[in-house]
Amino acid sequence: MAAEEKKAPAPQEAPVKEEQTNCLACNKPIKKVKRYYRDGKFYCNKKCWRTYIEKTKQEKK
Repeated sequence: MAAEEKKAPAPQEAPVKEEQTNCLACNKPIKKVKRYYRDGKFYCNKKCWRTYIEKTKQEKK
């Protein structure tokens, strides 16, 4: 048992970054041809981006 306790912990693997596949505002699948990128996130279009911004402002209040 003493030998088992002294084992070095295994090195942790870096977490895999998942690709965003759905719009944050409307949850529709995002097409690669038509996407709107703002603040490190993808949206369907500018309208969905504005909707998401307004929704987060309301939640903070």
